[in-house]
Amino acid sequence: MPVNTSRRTVANSIAAATLALSALVLMTPNAAAEPVDTGKGDGTQETSGGGDKNGIYAAAQITYSGSVAKNGSTGNVTSSDVNWTPPPCWYAPYLGAKDFKKEMSKDIEGQMSAPGMGGHAGAALSELQRHYEDEYGWTDTPGYKDYNVENDGEGMFWAAVENPNEPDVLKRSSCNDLPFWVDNGEAPPPQYEEAITPEILAALAYQHMQLPDTKVTLAPEAVTKVNLPTWAWLDKAVFDEVQATAAINAPGFNLQATTTAKPVALKLEPGTPDAETYPASGECAINEDGSIGEPYAKGKADQTPPCGLKYLRSSGDGTFNLQATITWEITWAGTGGAGGDLPNGTFGNDQAVTVQEIQSINR
Repeated sequence: MPVNTSRRTVANSIAAATLALSALVLMTPNAAAEPVDTGKGDGTQETSGGGDKNGIYAAAQITYSGSVAKNGSTGNVTSSDVNWTPPPCWYAPYLGAKDFKKEMSKDIEGQMSAPGMGGHAGAALSELQRHYEDEYGWTDTPGYKDYNVENDGEGMFWAAVENPNEPDVLKRSSCNDLPFWVDNGEAPPPQYEEAITPEILAALAYQHMQLPDTKVTLAPEAVTKVNLPTWAWLDKAVFDEVQATAAINAPGFNLQATTTAKPVALKLEPGTPDAETYPASGECAINEDGSIGEPYAKGKADQTPPCGLKYLRSSGDGTFNLQATITWEITWAGTGGAGGDLPNGTFGNDQAVTVQEIQSINR
């Protein structure tokens, strides 16, 4: 049926009329997007997905494994590219046709019976109902007959999922298309650019990656002297690459991506401008054996450390806040041989350093 002016008028009033309905539509996929608490080990926690004997499918969920943040929180890696952020939302498999009909028809009927749902709001809900019941298209989008129940088990309705870790509510809710059908084994229509892909999963794995603490070894340790070179280093044993995997599984649909963080440099910031770093940039490159810097050894007191710093004044009764930040090179690989680079990530720790004056005795 061609789209006429009156249909477009009704469609243009949809935003205010269906805010509550949209929240109901997105509620289940959004909950499914919550990260799985796998801790920092290598185990994977499976989540619901697949179907039962009645052909009703649960919402597909993203699972995280490898070195990921605990309790579903975001990880501690920060992108060095201030213009790069993980996706605020995406479209992912939601429900099979029968289960979708059950949920959507209940939501629509509930909204239509709510007070104040007359006029344009009621008309908009009627349009939405016809879209899924009578093959009556929603503006330019083809509709479905009886919620596509005759094809149950042969595909799934996909719906928008908000990234719960996106602080901007407008970005988080920017995936606002209605749920749409995708046959098993088929790709979503090209107009849904935010449909879940291995690259999106890689970005989410990046967001939840848990990196090791960056506490460098210092010599002298914790307490040093004014104008005395302080050596800093990290052993390879505590400084190795980290991996995190994000996966999503649904009937006829399986995607995964593994994000790998490889340490490439250590940056030292003394916590005061009255200090010098070695090298002068404060950035210590990784050695061929995977370590950074060089351990201090007896007899090196008069040498310049390859990685370290020198304080030029005392910290008085307090301490200086030495920041040691690791730069991690981030790559990813996913389903179908997809892969590439992501922006470098950084993560660091603060270390309190006491700097004392060298005491001398005048005779």
